[in-house]
Amino acid sequence: MRITELFSRGEFVVTAEVSPPKGFELDALLGDAEKYLQGVSAINVTDCCSSKMRMGALAACKAMIDKGFSPIFQLACRDRNRIALQSDLLGAAYFGIENLLVLTGDHTIMGDTPQAKPVFDLDSVSLLYAVGQLEHGIDIAGNKLSGNFPRFTKGAVVSPCADSIDAQLFKMERKIKAGAEYFQTQGVFEPEKFVRFMEKAKQFSVPVMLGVIIPKSARMMNFLCDNIPGIGAIPEIIEELEKDKEKTASGVTGVEITARIIKECREYCQGVHIMALGWESKIPDVLRVSGLSS
Repeated sequence: MRITELFSRGEFVVTAEVSPPKGFELDALLGDAEKYLQGVSAINVTDCCSSKMRMGALAACKAMIDKGFSPIFQLACRDRNRIALQSDLLGAAYFGIENLLVLTGDHTIMGDTPQAKPVFDLDSVSLLYAVGQLEHGIDIAGNKLSGNFPRFTKGAVVSPCADSIDAQLFKMERKIKAGAEYFQTQGVFEPEKFVRFMEKAKQFSVPVMLGVIIPKSARMMNFLCDNIPGIGAIPEIIEELEKDKEKTASGVTGVEITARIIKECREYCQGVHIMALGWESKIPDVLRVSGLSS
């Protein structure tokens, strides 16, 4: 199912995110998806998230299709040049993958192999352009494709809580011109900033999905604030996580915080993307407490 078809029907779209393992056995990932992610419309499969070496997203997406799930293939520019990126896109088309999320990607120094050489031959904008070229039957160098042409639904990322709203709007506009059909946001912890951003972003008439991260602890929040662009210091949330350590450890506090953010932002977006970061078991609770499921 193309995610844009859901938007066009006026549905409030819910997606979640999983990361392939640091190995090649997918039983645990697929089992968690079957147990906890039945309430979402599509599942993002990350591409060596945070620059940590894992099984490739393309193989994991194929496994998810075989199990009846609708994957969103995340494709980052960090590790592959334009030849390899286009090659993986053709492979995705062959496997029947319909939905993409195109990213520039985190630098390798953030991951578990900091000595790795980053590629960044393309960025997210030029990769969106390359996808569009393939859809028109040519590669980025102008060479013709054989057989049928691929057709993808193309997504991109935006950071609504970054310091400069105008800079994010500019990046968003460039991505739309390059072919982006929907957006997922960086994790939002400041609803008021998200609302201000969306009041300006609505000029583009492109679906935007609120990105939310289920916070596990105050320590995790401090790490996100220090290391992830677009997530600033949120002392109130850190204080809430520190208030009742037992409640926080059980995930109740994180679920409450995430559900509250969704409720405050829901009327300003067209969907929500949940980043559980290993807490996929909490996603059904987030959906229930936020009112997205019964």
